[in-house]
Amino acid sequence: MKTKQESFILFSGTSHPELAKQIAQTMGIQLGKVKIESFPDKEIGVQILENVRGKDVFVLQSIARRPNHYFMELLIIIDALKRASATTISAVIPYYGYARQDRKDKGRVPITAKLVANLLEKAGIHRLLTMDLHADQIQGFFDIPVDNLLARPIFVEEIKKLNLDDYIVVAPDLGSIKLARAFAGSVKKDLAIVDKRRVTAEYVEPEALIGSVKGKNILLIDDIVSTGNTLKIAALVCKKNGAKKIYAAVTHGLLVSEAFEKSVIEKMLITNTVPLPEGLEMSRLSVVSVAPLFSTAIQSVMSAQSISSLFNS
Repeated sequence: MKTKQESFILFSGTSHPELAKQIAQTMGIQLGKVKIESFPDKEIGVQILENVRGKDVFVLQSIARRPNHYFMELLIIIDALKRASATTISAVIPYYGYARQDRKDKGRVPITAKLVANLLEKAGIHRLLTMDLHADQIQGFFDIPVDNLLARPIFVEEIKKLNLDDYIVVAPDLGSIKLARAFAGSVKKDLAIVDKRRVTAEYVEPEALIGSVKGKNILLIDDIVSTGNTLKIAALVCKKNGAKKIYAAVTHGLLVSEAFEKSVIEKMLITNTVPLPEGLEMSRLSVVSVAPLFSTAIQSVMSAQSISSLFNS
C-alpha cells in the first residue's frame, strides 16, 4: 500500500535500519534524515536534519542486541524531536526490550519493563507501536495509547506453505499458553502444553506434558527465542512422547549463543523484529517480514482507523 508523505515523517535509529527501510518502501515514502554519531567518550550525539515543526513523527528502534545503547539512543532522538516542535512522537519498537522483567517474582528485584515505560513517556512519546509483548500487562505501564500488533496473521500464512498435515500446536512453557491457544484457535488445531521450571536465567527443566502428541507433527509457538533452551527441551519432551516432525514459530529471534545447537526442531519461523546475528546458520530458519504490518498500523494511526480490528481478530 502506497501513501504520500505529507504530515508525518518516519525516522530510524541505528538498531534496525533495514526494517525501517522496508517499512518506508512499503509505504512509498523516504526515511527522515537524522545524524547519529558517537563522541570519542562513547556519548551519543543526535541531530534531526528535517523540519519536523507541526509534523507527526514515528521513530523505529528495536531494543535488542545492544539494548542499553539503543534504548538510550531512542530517548535522545525523542528528546531532539520534542525540542524541534514535532506535534506528536510515536515510538515504533518492534521488540520491546526488558519485557521479561515485568513483575517482582522474588525479593529486591526491579520491574524494568515499567522503568522503560516511564522513561519513554518522560522523554516525550505520545504513542507506542510494538509487537507481541511478552506480557499483556505492560500496556498498563503506560498512560498513553499502546498498539500491540500480532505476528500471528503472517505466521498462519507461512505455516500453510509448509503443508503440514495432522499437526498439533504446543506451548513450550506456561508463559506461552495464551499465545499458543490463540494460534491454535486461528488454525483450528488442538493444543498441548509443556510445563517447565526455570532453574536459572539460562537453564530450564521440564516437569510435565499436558495433552497428547503421539503420532502428530508439532508446531511450537512462543514470542521470544534467546538461548533456545526452552524450545529445545519442549521439542525433546514431545519427541519422547511420540511426536513426529517438530517445527516452531517465534516472533522475536534474539538467537544468542548456540540457540539451534543440538536441537531436534526441523525448521523455525521467525520475524525480522530484530536483526539476525552475523554468521547465523540459516538452513533451518525462515524469516518473515513484519514491515507490511507496521506500515498498515502507521497508516491506520494517521487516518484515525482502528488498529485492533486489523490485527487482533
